[in-house]
Amino acid sequence: MQELADIESQYSEQIKKHTQSHEKAVRYKPSGRKISTDTIIRLGGERFIQSCSSTSMINDISTLSHPYSNSFSGLSDEEVKDIQLIENLLLSAEKVAQQQFEQSIKLLDWCNVLSCTSGNSIQRLVHYFSKALREKIDKESGRVVSSSGSGKKDVPNLAERVMSPNPTATMLYEKIPLYHAGHFSGVQALVDGVSGSQKVHVIDLSIKHGAHCTILMQALVSQSRCPIKHLKITAVGTTSKQIIEQTGDCLKSFAESINLPFSFNLVIVEDMLDFNKDLLELDPQEGLGVYTSYGLWGMIAQQDRLESLMKVIKSVNPRVMVVGEVAANLNSPNFVNRFIEGLFYYGALFDSLEDCLGREDEIRIVTESVHLGKGINNIVASEGAERVIRHVNIDVWRKFFAQFGMKETELSMSSLFQANQVAEKFACGSCCTFDRDGYSLIIGWKGTPIQFLSAWKFS
Repeated sequence: MQELADIESQYSEQIKKHTQSHEKAVRYKPSGRKISTDTIIRLGGERFIQSCSSTSMINDISTLSHPYSNSFSGLSDEEVKDIQLIENLLLSAEKVAQQQFEQSIKLLDWCNVLSCTSGNSIQRLVHYFSKALREKIDKESGRVVSSSGSGKKDVPNLAERVMSPNPTATMLYEKIPLYHAGHFSGVQALVDGVSGSQKVHVIDLSIKHGAHCTILMQALVSQSRCPIKHLKITAVGTTSKQIIEQTGDCLKSFAESINLPFSFNLVIVEDMLDFNKDLLELDPQEGLGVYTSYGLWGMIAQQDRLESLMKVIKSVNPRVMVVGEVAANLNSPNFVNRFIEGLFYYGALFDSLEDCLGREDEIRIVTESVHLGKGINNIVASEGAERVIRHVNIDVWRKFFAQFGMKETELSMSSLFQANQVAEKFACGSCCTFDRDGYSLIIGWKGTPIQFLSAWKFS
């Protein structure tokens, strides 16, 4: 009984933490606009906490249809139903944590009635989280050893597929201001770091389709104080050789169109343990920088690979290393913490898709089902070696980077300006939020942190 009480307390504390940290949260919809997914989740969390304090909720599922108090009278019927969906999803997750699978399944059956892949952001979000909880129940109850969603055969390639360049990600990039803002700000930080160099060499650990590289080229060419004489980009990876070669060809054509002397090198290693500085064709006259956007998290479960990579980077002593990663802790060994963090993080992503794309948009459907859906499934339903989606927040990265003598440097006002300016060009750009965490920039959606951007130097 004490263990069950502890689990219930963990859920309450996690939800309260998110509610209290969101000081400027909008409780009711302003000027007739719909309230955010984040707000719906927090209100559902409040209902969950109230539900936990009521002994009648334990065995009587029919009480879940009770009317809401007057404090929610300003909400539409759809918003009230969405709050109820979140409440019941949390109740179901709690029952899973308590190994009360039959009660959890009853709650999930109710969630499935009101959630779907074609509804609003909450209905879609609950659909994928509910599906993941069912798989977790199947695994932990012994109904299946492993299923196709995050099974053992699928696991080794999941992180690789998520990180690999793909057409959907490229098209999504053009629609969502979050990623544009991160790239423009990151490129400015890179330019600031190699300032004064006429020859620039960038080691790119996450080049993909190279959209940020064209931004870098334009930024370097537009400099008047120190005209660029040559730019070299070295793309480093373990997969997608053909796609990265195509990226290199496109970058060469673009550089030629703006009269930028340019060379492109590709370093593909079968294992990151094989990566070394001799593969980089370094020139002491070059201003050396390292850039990575979502390029490190895939090695969190392979600590030896990540440490080996960082040792090589330290040995080449770049002027700056620009790092962009997810600004959420989705790697907790504690299922309760991971579930709550994941609900808020993915809730914000689904909300951004709701605001920027139509409900029938093919890019949105593929993104939610193939990328976000599989990520949710892996975070919720998998444990141990099967759980490969392992994002951690900026504080964890700070402690890790400190082991290599890395010092965080303050982003320039130009870097912050670039992020704001590019967001304003999108119709839904006002939903992007920018906050500081120490010297790092936190880019969020309506206040929920999505990614961080930081610049580092080696002492």
